[in-house]
Amino acid sequence: MADPQVGLVLGAGGVVGSAFHAGVLAALAAFGKWDARRADIVVGTSAGSLTGAFLRAGFPPADLAARARGEELSSESAHVLGRMGPVPETPAFGFGRSTRESATPRALDWSSLRPWQVRPGAIMAAMLPPGSTPSDPIRRFVDPIYGGAWADSTLWICAVSLRTARRVVFGRAEAPPASIGQAVAGSCAIPGFFEPVPIGGDEYVDGGAHSPTNLDVLRREELDLVIVISPMSTAGRSLRLSPDVPFRRWCRNRLANEARTIQRSGTHVVTFQPNVADQKAMGLNAMDPKRRAAVVRQAFESTRRRLERADLRSKLAPIFD
Repeated sequence: MADPQVGLVLGAGGVVGSAFHAGVLAALAAFGKWDARRADIVVGTSAGSLTGAFLRAGFPPADLAARARGEELSSESAHVLGRMGPVPETPAFGFGRSTRESATPRALDWSSLRPWQVRPGAIMAAMLPPGSTPSDPIRRFVDPIYGGAWADSTLWICAVSLRTARRVVFGRAEAPPASIGQAVAGSCAIPGFFEPVPIGGDEYVDGGAHSPTNLDVLRREELDLVIVISPMSTAGRSLRLSPDVPFRRWCRNRLANEARTIQRSGTHVVTFQPNVADQKAMGLNAMDPKRRAAVVRQAFESTRRRLERADLRSKLAPIFD
């Protein structure tokens, strides 16, 4: 019997989102014996693009969690870390203005001709003034790992063009040529906070402006199973009182809509979204590095509990058996 074809979708979510990815992936490796590096396709958006770049470079899921907790890493990870550039500092989150011109007129002109190809979030991203936080440290951190080449295994990185307000999936044939560091920096460039990333005569910002996960890019792929880790949404219909609840519910609904497009082709979709305890650990500031260790521990534990359920293990049977 042929091995199942598996997609892994890693959504946006800032620093704490990366920690959530690490906790979930480490639990899948520890209790499901599934190593995310084996995924046939990895799709990354914003924080998920960086996690995906780590995985495709050979970083084990367990060490993603250990790194976030400040613990000792394996020799495999040490080899990858030895090729990395300077680790960028986590900037304090806040919106600043740069002297660069907004892309709004260009994006509105283009989208008025093709309104069915853009989403409101992407138009809003283009309307914001460019951020002032440098994005190049992200590129300089990632590029040395790959030496200017793309990953050997399929890695798709989602960003939004400021010229057209459309999603661009770097790593696919139709995307402009870019290094993985450029693509990750563009995908992570939160509109109005980070500087847009220039690639091939255009500028790019966070792929989350189009979709928190961009799961729908897999709609034409012949996959048996897609695993989605979505740090920005919420599991279930929680009654938790917090300012971020309406946005998390919107992200959950967006994910559900995209999942239906994938499931129509017969592909199973399994999502990992933060529950109430996870969200409390994550807090309201997605860029708070002090929460990484707590988020990893909580996500690991909540995923472990989910993996004890027979219904979930049945859905994940293609990769667990």
